[in-house]
Amino acid sequence: MLVIAGILLLVLLGWLLWPKNPEEPVPSAEGISVKLYYYNPALDQGPGGAQCSKNGLVAVGRVMPKTATPLADTIRLLLRGELSPAEKARGITSEFPLAGVALKSAAIADGVATLTFDDPQNKTGGGSCRVAILWHQIEATARQFPAVQSVRFLPEELFQP
Repeated sequence: MLVIAGILLLVLLGWLLWPKNPEEPVPSAEGISVKLYYYNPALDQGPGGAQCSKNGLVAVGRVMPKTATPLADTIRLLLRGELSPAEKARGITSEFPLAGVALKSAAIADGVATLTFDDPQNKTGGGSCRVAILWHQIEATARQFPAVQSVRFLPEELFQP
């Protein structure tokens, strides 16, 4: 009975403290709350298995320091691929970090976030399923910022099957 009460208390606290709009970063005393989008194949099943779609994306909350470059810093945090044991136990996966892949710059102009990457070892390529998941994770993470309506990747050879 005590365990159930503890779980209910944690759920209630999580609901009260969780940002009401999960798509928008929230400032806090400790920094800014952001969402990193990772993948759970169990949420994206269809004929033949995982569908490699946005349906498998799972938002994972993080708090990072307030900076002058929140978009770039959030993408860099995603690229580190740091999942907790509890998140992994929930079926959340990540292929990040990818050796040599780094965000060089991030700029927003007219609602378009242009993300420029270094990928000297071509780690962003692969099968169409893998590439789609990597693309969706970065795109969803960037689009949580209100100024971002779409995402453009440079060089254009990135994320090719």
